[in-house]
Amino acid sequence: MATSSIPLEALEKSMTLASVPAAHWLVIAPPVWCLLLGAILIMTRKRMDLQAWLAIPALAGLVLIDAGLLAAVIREGPITMVMGRWLPPFGIAFTVDPTGALFNLTAGIAALAGGIAALGDIDRTRRAYGFFPFLFLMVGGVSGAFLTGDIFNLYVWFEVLLISSFGLIILGSEREQLDGATKYAILNLIGTTLFLIAVGILYAVFGTLNMADIAARAPTLGASAPMMTLSLVFITAFLMKAAAFPVNSWLPASYHTPRIVVAGLFAGLLTKVGVYALIRVMVMLLPQEANAYSTLIGVIAALTMITGALGALAQADLRRMLGYMVITGIGIMLAGISFGAQTAISATLFYALHSMIVMLALYLMVGVAGRMGGSFSLHDLSGLYAKSPLLSAIALALFFSVSGLPPFSGFWPKAMLIKAAFDFGAWWQGAVILVSGLLTTIAATRAFALGWWRMPASGTVEPARMLASELIPLSALTLLSLGIGLYPEPLLALAQTAAAGLLEPTAYLHSVFPQGAPTP
Repeated sequence: MATSSIPLEALEKSMTLASVPAAHWLVIAPPVWCLLLGAILIMTRKRMDLQAWLAIPALAGLVLIDAGLLAAVIREGPITMVMGRWLPPFGIAFTVDPTGALFNLTAGIAALAGGIAALGDIDRTRRAYGFFPFLFLMVGGVSGAFLTGDIFNLYVWFEVLLISSFGLIILGSEREQLDGATKYAILNLIGTTLFLIAVGILYAVFGTLNMADIAARAPTLGASAPMMTLSLVFITAFLMKAAAFPVNSWLPASYHTPRIVVAGLFAGLLTKVGVYALIRVMVMLLPQEANAYSTLIGVIAALTMITGALGALAQADLRRMLGYMVITGIGIMLAGISFGAQTAISATLFYALHSMIVMLALYLMVGVAGRMGGSFSLHDLSGLYAKSPLLSAIALALFFSVSGLPPFSGFWPKAMLIKAAFDFGAWWQGAVILVSGLLTTIAATRAFALGWWRMPASGTVEPARMLASELIPLSALTLLSLGIGLYPEPLLALAQTAAAGLLEPTAYLHSVFPQGAPTP
């Protein structure tokens, strides 16, 4: 039998020779599960009757996998899985910490809710175009972005979710969809190109793409590398992905064009990947540069909040209004990133998780309102309260939540961010958060007054019923927001743990390099 000529000592330093614990396989399970199911759904594309029966249980299984991964991270701390048994920086690492696990589980919950809602919103023709395969590929890209420990693979997973989102946004090939997809594609491709340029500069500077390796080496470089330029390119790319001012015009110009469940998934997931990437790179990998750019990020955050809130107030189309509310939420998260302290970062993570759930629910709710009222325009909608008191209660709860009013999930992170702003002397940012919340509340109140309370000119309204595919995900997401608002302590504790791990990534680094990071 042939034997290896490589000494065992060398293999022990470059490869993991120990068996991988069973729980650690959960690190790569979410993207693998999504890509596998996407492939199966493509192979069964001619059996439209099987698509939903395969997709919905698979999405439920994904939530269970994500929950198991979060439980493992809470129990063991950050977990690393390396490809081909090659240890970093030679091997590509998947590393999951509380931040990645929380985002990943929330994305899985949103995907399951969206998949159930699609049973009523996506007709047979659009399923034939590949809705469910595209959905799984997009969620696989989102999961991969949240779990990867390699910055080039973060770029790759961005590409996976971007390509699949192109397919989702044009389902049906309507003229309005193609117009929205063009704007969506151009701005996102520019952002992706900037991201790739930043990755190239980073590799030239560090000679590695492993996040833990970069985090360990970054403080030692000082003025010997163009770190400020590198950081600025990263910030620009991620701000474009997140739809922050002044590169946010693509979002309200495109998110109203696809099917409502697609728009909801985009609002809940895709912009949050941009925020997550900004947090991961600037807070954990390049904290010194993030501190230097904190004022710039704070100004961008304020302008994003105000333009989003004013845009929402000016809209007569409910779908466009929600697009601007997404932008307002991005600004609130950027404000927390600009503060840089643990309380602010934990509030940002809390708010991002809340936004993933509530923005999807808002789009689904508006989809039901549009079906019942025959239009998304506030000029035409009326009498929805008489049509469906249940939908009205859900709408009111979600409007409260997105406005940051108690007792829903949006209240606590916004209150934490306002407190952090005043604690750190950034009173103007706290004031902007309050003003944007007030404008969002006015926009939501106006929409509810016109679409729900106002009676039609005829004075007669026929009652309408919600479909099971609408009621189940909407009720679940609304109750989840209410539950978090009434009992925020568990999620708050996890967010604080996650923020501490980002600001002091010793456990993350030890997970990747148990024997210590290699010498530069």
